[in-house]
Amino acid sequence: MIEKIFPLDKNYILRQAQFAMEEELMDQMVYELKRSYTYLYNPLRLMDETYAQILDTFEFPSDRLRLIYRQLCGIYRYKNADNQLKMLFDGRSHFDVFKEEWEADFIAYVKELGQHEQYVKTLLRMTILYDGESRAEWAENHCKSFINQFFGVKVIKSHGELKLKVS
Repeated sequence: MIEKIFPLDKNYILRQAQFAMEEELMDQMVYELKRSYTYLYNPLRLMDETYAQILDTFEFPSDRLRLIYRQLCGIYRYKNADNQLKMLFDGRSHFDVFKEEWEADFIAYVKELGQHEQYVKTLLRMTILYDGESRAEWAENHCKSFINQFFGVKVIKSHGELKLKVS
């Protein structure tokens, strides 16, 4: 991680907290994805081939899921751009506080996104129902686009730098 000037800046600590929880929260993301699929497409929990595959699959290429996780991390840091550290009087470190806040907000994000068919379908296509690189790439692009639209964020690339902008 690149630390430019202030190593104790809130954004650096928050990024470290997000990175430390990456694997755990990606597992939570898959759990919520399966729950969302059941809620949207199979509320009676009738066992068919697709539903069984979704429930029984735990091994899949996780690189695309990691990209979506990191996109949500960036959106969270952008939307919570207040760089000031709070005074803590309960003995916890800022790192621990950021981990707790990020986990709660991340789960809320994933549950809220899970109510939308487009998110569920594209995330399933690139993870649990992975059936090829080209379909997964298409699903990834659509998922990223949907998430940006959902949070009202535009990603603008100019001179090799990515900038986020609220629309």
